[in-house]
Amino acid sequence: MAGNIFGQMFRITTWGESHGRAVGVVVDGLPAGLPFSEADIQKELDRRRPGQSEVSTPRSEADRVEILSGIFEGMSTGTPISMLVWNSDARSSSYDAIKNTPRPGHADFTYMARYGIRDHRGGGRSSARETIGRVAGGALAKLLLSHYGIRIAGHVLELGGIRAKPFSFEEILENVEKTPVRCADPEAAEKMLEKVAALRQEGDSVGGIVELIVKGVPAGLGEPVFDRLDADLAKALMSIPAVKGFEIGAGFEAARMRGSEMNDPFRMEEGEITCSRNNAGGILGGISTGLDIVCRAAVKPTPSIGKVQQTVDLTTRENAEIAIKGRHDPTIPPRMVPVAEAMVALVLADHMLRSGFINPRTLLE
Repeated sequence: MAGNIFGQMFRITTWGESHGRAVGVVVDGLPAGLPFSEADIQKELDRRRPGQSEVSTPRSEADRVEILSGIFEGMSTGTPISMLVWNSDARSSSYDAIKNTPRPGHADFTYMARYGIRDHRGGGRSSARETIGRVAGGALAKLLLSHYGIRIAGHVLELGGIRAKPFSFEEILENVEKTPVRCADPEAAEKMLEKVAALRQEGDSVGGIVELIVKGVPAGLGEPVFDRLDADLAKALMSIPAVKGFEIGAGFEAARMRGSEMNDPFRMEEGEITCSRNNAGGILGGISTGLDIVCRAAVKPTPSIGKVQQTVDLTTRENAEIAIKGRHDPTIPPRMVPVAEAMVALVLADHMLRSGFINPRTLLE
């Protein structure tokens, strides 16, 4: 099975299945001399951890990380960093009754079509539990980027058609963790919670939009033509389970704008070149402009729902019905925020190294 490695100079390889013994990641390319500990990784994993609120699955996992290699006396050594999280609350029997009836909206059918075999327990490798490795690797990328003044803020911009009011970067950082839906707008967050609760009672789910804002990115990141910075961000976010759309800056709204409205005029401010607006989302021609990078991911509703749905029986080759039981998130965007931040951090760390903005040896000086 290919496709488990992401990045070039800063690279992660994730491994493991939802109901296997463990999941984890190998990080390669982190420069030597970066101070870090399990606490730095755990902080991010705790944000992703299930069972924390009424808008997440009741599956109870501690998700305690173990660092197996690549660190000595509290610093990275420049060698591969292997991290592991044990699965402890898997209930595989919940999936036995539906192992031959592919769930609508899931990868059950396509994995079988591609490989001829699949782990039906919790979705196996296609489960969002795989994202633990991304978040662990992204935590190291975030630490590396912070040394260069780069910060990332993710939040739920929209959930179930309820949209948050605009907030500044600092306001998002301050307020996003104050509500289970990770929305910086308290009024919108309350409405979102009510919507999720109502749909959960109906056995249904809801999707939304996660927005990412990055401050401090220098101008000049990106490798045209096929490794454009925005193209790599799109791939990173689209690789997250349940993401069905990506936009940057004005995004799809650009299709309804005039050139005079869309273009960001250049200006001189305090001896630096900047723009008077940021419809481009911080990237032109696949290369960063130095302005904030602003992008969004559209997240579909959780496909595991209690309502009766149409499917087929793989053994009898006849039509069938399915009503999915078990423990599932009624909505995905709130728990996706740290995953999306991690993927953005991985892309930026990789391009910072590729473009020469990070010299691996300077961390030790």
